[in-house]
Amino acid sequence: MPSNSTAPRLAPCPTSPNCVSSQASDPAQLIDPLPMVENGPATMQLLRTIIEATPRTRVVQASDTAIDAEYRSWLFGFVDDVSLRSDPAAGVIQVRSASRTGYYDFGVNRKRVEALRQALLEQRQPPR
Repeated sequence: MPSNSTAPRLAPCPTSPNCVSSQASDPAQLIDPLPMVENGPATMQLLRTIIEATPRTRVVQASDTAIDAEYRSWLFGFVDDVSLRSDPAAGVIQVRSASRTGYYDFGVNRKRVEALRQALLEQRQPPR
């Protein structure tokens, strides 16, 4: 990722393979940022609505530029953290999803980000 001092920074991923981030330096943990479907605040509000509609989630903090949420697994109740940061200069939403405990996540964090991406893109599509 090109150096840009104005880009919002997410916490780095740990060395364990249970984290994905649009700002990761490890290619195995790298994931594309989410698209900004409207202006930053409208996209963040849409993402908040999507997250709040997801079972076993809790928005911890939300603003026009940032969302932090907790996702709890169905079976064991493990908590994963998702952070979203609006990056208007790049026209994207920077994203990080990471497990709090354990080592492997069996692709859950990557699937979660891709599900957010799909829901976001579906919300912006006009009905047919």
